[in-house]
Amino acid sequence: MVAQASPEELTERLRDAITRLNRRLRQERPVGDLTVTQLSALTSLRIGGALTPRELSEAERVQPPTMTKIVAKLEERGLISRTPHPTDGRQVLLSPSERGLAVLEDYQRVRDEWLAGKLAGFTAQERDTVARAAALLERLARD
Repeated sequence: MVAQASPEELTERLRDAITRLNRRLRQERPVGDLTVTQLSALTSLRIGGALTPRELSEAERVQPPTMTKIVAKLEERGLISRTPHPTDGRQVLLSPSERGLAVLEDYQRVRDEWLAGKLAGFTAQERDTVARAAALLERLARD
């Protein structure tokens, strides 16, 4: 049993645990040459739908010239597609291509397999605790 932690102590432990788990999950990836930044941009397009390059740079919190380079690499690999903007002829919309979606699925599969393997080593009670914690973390992320 873990001793009762103050909100400040819990904040620090939770932040550190989430950071380490996120870092560990990012390390689990199929063999390939996509950078974490490129993968993140591709994921943002999958989640956000078609975005302009500016919207994508804002979503990723990077400067537009940096996003231009990221988009060029993704486009060079056939992972995104450009379509004309429906109301502004000067703009384009970016979205993941079928190949880009398949790459994201591969990354997700590898990470899920790693995490499922780790969870399989937990007791049933520990997995129940993790399930309850996941529900609370989802609520925390929504609020």
